Amino acid sequence: MTLYAVPVRFDEARPAAFAVAREVAAEGFDVLLVRDVLGRFSLVVDDKERGDGASSAQAARWRESFTGRLGRYCGERPLVLTSVVRLPRTLTASPRSMEVDAATATTGAVRLLDNTVVGEEWSHVTTPSAASGAAARTRRTALYGFKGGVGRTTATAVLARRLADQGKIVLVIDLDLESPGVGPLLLAGGTLCTHGVVDHLVESALGNADGLEIVTRSGYTPRNKGELWVAPARGAGTEGVPNGYVDKLNRVYADTEGARFADRLAATVRACEEAVEASDSGCLPDVVLLDSRAGIHDVAAVIISHLCDYALLFGADNDQTWSGYRDLFEAWAASGQAPAIRHKLRMVASMVPDSVHYSKDTHLASFRRNAHAEFGILYNSLARDEVSGATKGSWELDDDTAPHSPIPILFEPGLVGMNVPNAPDWQERAFVEAAYRDFLNTAVPLILAGPAADPDAGSAESTESEDDRP
Repeated sequence: MTLYAVPVRFDEARPAAFAVAREVAAEGFDVLLVRDVLGRFSLVVDDKERGDGASSAQAARWRESFTGRLGRYCGERPLVLTSVVRLPRTLTASPRSMEVDAATATTGAVRLLDNTVVGEEWSHVTTPSAASGAAARTRRTALYGFKGGVGRTTATAVLARRLADQGKIVLVIDLDLESPGVGPLLLAGGTLCTHGVVDHLVESALGNADGLEIVTRSGYTPRNKGELWVAPARGAGTEGVPNGYVDKLNRVYADTEGARFADRLAATVRACEEAVEASDSGCLPDVVLLDSRAGIHDVAAVIISHLCDYALLFGADNDQTWSGYRDLFEAWAASGQAPAIRHKLRMVASMVPDSVHYSKDTHLASFRRNAHAEFGILYNSLARDEVSGATKGSWELDDDTAPHSPIPILFEPGLVGMNVPNAPDWQERAFVEAAYRDFLNTAVPLILAGPAADPDAGSAESTESEDDRP
């Protein structure tokens, strides 16, 4: 026997909680929904400014409606009235809460404060901020794929060399911590630095990151006085001392007091940039490429949502790709982040076939249709926001500048299994240049154009968080 005849499931709990919150807001009260790490909701009603507060009849009605509709997804304290319980400002005015419905002349506002163990950063989108007094700042581009094995790391290496050949100071940061690999592609005979990104993440949790050697200059000599630098995930280590990479990796994601993972990752990226400036280069990088881990993971969430100006989303034209991106787009749309994320995204169609049996054009047309369908989740959210003054995006199917428009990388069998360290001139080979020609000709100008202005997006690199519970 169960407590509830028809169990409420996780997917049903959120819309049910918002339905009750909006009913309460319609009575003129500001409402904060707080969801805990198990997905349970509490309804916080700000009634302290309303004379004697909400009536006992109102409170009883709200509680009955809330508990009846949410079942086991009701929090341990389903209803909290601010006139009865004094709550800390870290909860009632938390910067992590998101406004879902703005207040009007007759209704209250509805906000959501979502407490999660992982993945929270997907729901908060900001843009990097310039250093104090800086005339310009480094352009950061994330390279991300929902699924691995789509050639993202190789594309990162090709793109880095092209940007350096155009006279730019380029830094590549390997943030695919569980599967590092961009270092060997770019070292080209250079010497691996002693420490890596993982070392900085571990040591910074203890305030012990000063003096780490975390970047190295590539052995590749760019044209036009460009520079190419690498911040590897795994450094060479100290001779005679076990590296302990797996042990360090097991600890990088921990949140410690005053040292959240998201903040430490942002600090690590800045430290890599500053290490280039402190080297014989003497300058901050012009461009930073962030090679991200695949999947719905905290590394990718922080990189895309906070640390980058632009995100190249890699994918093959298959159900796995579109199902994964659909989940991300739905999360951004549901949390009201579509206006903030819209300038950051662009699809890359990787491993595009081109043969007499299946032409490149046919493949890209299919990719474009599927990408447009999934981006429709964000586009439709933007369309609804037009009434509040949000800038209209471009989402026509054939618009070559829209986020869904694919930048192609051709499939080239010669790249499979190539031992790059033993092929130092690999990027000059004709089949490599042919495979990446369209990608480079499109991606490089986008990156060098700099971040798009977005009045709706935030500007903080990261935000402080509290363990916010009623």
